[in-house]
Amino acid sequence: MNFTITLIGLNHRTAGVDARERFALNDFCSAETWALPKSEILNESLILSTCNRVELLGVGAGDMDNHLINLWSEARNESRAELERYIYIYHNLDAVKHVFNVASSLDSMVVGEPQILGQLKQAYRQAVEANKTGSILNRLLHKAFSVAKRVRNETAVASSAVSISYAAAELAKRIFGHMGNQTALLIGAGEMAELAALHLLRGGIKKIYILNRTFQRARELAKKFNGEAVKFEDLPSALAKSDIVVASTGSPDPIIGPSEMEKVLKARKNKPMFMIDIAVPRDIDPAVNSLDNVYLYDIDDLRAVVEENKLVRKDEARKALAIVEEEANIFNNWLQSLESEPTIKDLLKKEREIREFELARALRKIGDITPAQREIIAMMAESIAKNLRHEPLMYLKNGGADGRDQVQRIN
Repeated sequence: MNFTITLIGLNHRTAGVDARERFALNDFCSAETWALPKSEILNESLILSTCNRVELLGVGAGDMDNHLINLWSEARNESRAELERYIYIYHNLDAVKHVFNVASSLDSMVVGEPQILGQLKQAYRQAVEANKTGSILNRLLHKAFSVAKRVRNETAVASSAVSISYAAAELAKRIFGHMGNQTALLIGAGEMAELAALHLLRGGIKKIYILNRTFQRARELAKKFNGEAVKFEDLPSALAKSDIVVASTGSPDPIIGPSEMEKVLKARKNKPMFMIDIAVPRDIDPAVNSLDNVYLYDIDDLRAVVEENKLVRKDEARKALAIVEEEANIFNNWLQSLESEPTIKDLLKKEREIREFELARALRKIGDITPAQREIIAMMAESIAKNLRHEPLMYLKNGGADGRDQVQRIN
């Protein structure tokens, strides 16, 4: 190929939340602020910037890696060396597979979650509106959306719980039914709490309080989920206002004991509470479970369900990855065929010139014939030429390899 597809990114596996925030490009995705201007090196581009990943996808020639890294670090006024600590880089077929994996939620923090597909579609819309896409990215993104649909329809990768936080939220939903009248308190503001907040909101929770030893972090997470931040010293009053409690701090000792909970229950007039302790070591003293109207679950209560679902999901993920592999190879065949387009055009032009010349010469030798007879001879010449060019064209379109069925699937 006379061009390269390059993807450079960082995500929840390679960078912490601080780094993801520093290198986020949410403000650089409009036509006016686009971080990746077209140039001799870069012809097409797309920017995907979410809470869990920032990825730049480009099509061009030359030193694309350095070009994209420089543009990214300059946009955020950060050092290139600092950015390079967190990034991964894929080219061509590997980049295509990664895009398909992202669209299909196989690369997400919670495998199977549907949010990323919507985010990718929005990123593509923004790139189109900014006039930054062309024939390669247009085809790649539309193919990615169809691959995601295949994965969703042909596998069960998007069903059942895959994380402790999701299982906790699901358990709360089963106990309370619709959670539109319930309030929740998240103790801790790390990754587990963030996922729990996401799933509780999807379950229809009325209000979320977020409490953390570092109040600023609680405020950041509360802002993200339209919740309310609570100072750590206000834990008793926050507990009294909460029907569902999810605890996930890094405290070495329990922060909630039976004596504190007795006061909380009195303030709540013994209204039932559902508590999930997903911290290790535990945040909630197990003795709390002996109190009336308190239903306490710990991580071991959820692990069996999660592990069972992980096994189911593992088999489904293998099926999904096989779909990605198949579709990426089909797309790659199309990319390879682009190299042959000039040769194919020359071949068809030469074939047409020879056919027209030989047809005219044959008709001169035949002499007087009817228009209908002339049409039959012309059709015969075209049919012969079509049959003769079929095999060479298929060979060229498929990059000189076998697999004509795959070529036909993308034409």
